[in-house]
Amino acid sequence: MTSWRARDIPDLTGRRAIVTGANSGLGFQTALELARHGAAVLMTSRRRDAGDDAVRRVRDAVPNASVSSGLLDLADLDSVREFAAANEAPIDILVNNAGVMAIPPRLTADGFEMQLGTNHLGHFALTGLLLPDLLARPGARVVTVSSSMHRAGEINFDDLMGEQSYRPWQAYSQSKLANLLFMRELDRRVREAGLDLLSVAAHPGYAVTNLQSVGPRMARRRLTGAVMRFATSVLGQSAANGALPQLYAATAPGVEGGDYYGPRGVGEQRGLPKKVSMSANVRDDTAARRLWEQSALLTGVQFAALQPNSQ
Repeated sequence: MTSWRARDIPDLTGRRAIVTGANSGLGFQTALELARHGAAVLMTSRRRDAGDDAVRRVRDAVPNASVSSGLLDLADLDSVREFAAANEAPIDILVNNAGVMAIPPRLTADGFEMQLGTNHLGHFALTGLLLPDLLARPGARVVTVSSSMHRAGEINFDDLMGEQSYRPWQAYSQSKLANLLFMRELDRRVREAGLDLLSVAAHPGYAVTNLQSVGPRMARRRLTGAVMRFATSVLGQSAANGALPQLYAATAPGVEGGDYYGPRGVGEQRGLPKKVSMSANVRDDTAARRLWEQSALLTGVQFAALQPNSQ
């Protein structure tokens, strides 16, 4: 793994992948490389025009690419259900990539705090609804994209939606911790059920995407936005390099359930991918189970294939 790059992705001919938030940034780069190596890729976006444009850009780079666009708004459970119901083919790779970061207080269509609702609950529901299609492929992988900011996160079960106190970065860190708790709990339940599915996670380090600019723009904080853009341009690595850990998690041989990958550079901010550690809060199995149960209650998605009586 010491020098692993996108060129080392194995031949994915005959494999099918879904990448959320694939119209820009890490999602676009992930979809591009999966398609370049032979996978049939469904690129999701909240807007049809953005998704269609992303597909055109992939085909410009890879003329023979098998790519299509799908409409999916993770902040709307009706959209998640419609997308999952329309899927009629097995899935080899699901990359739960889409997300929002450090935005002002907003609610999803279902009344959830936007960052937890989009980054965690939307992907929780999507994975559960697509689970039968994932289990139809031996060795299918679910890659959940987290962040090094998970280390600052705590799950506030007494104020999960930030109704009593909302701080943008605190809510973001909570959602990224939730991503890893979900990844590990899915892995535990898959193993317990004896099913052939890998649940893994990755983070991009500090990558140059539009994610950093959305929060300041929504809050109309021009100075903060300018500082973020400058810091990103100086410290950040390209989206193509930032996507390498999730591409490794999605395709490399030797990946095991529960693994977490990120950049190997100082502070895991940039560099080629390696297996990285998680905070102590991620190892809290009680919190993982509680979050799973709360997420199932909030979304109405029960992961029926993982239930003991489903065998």
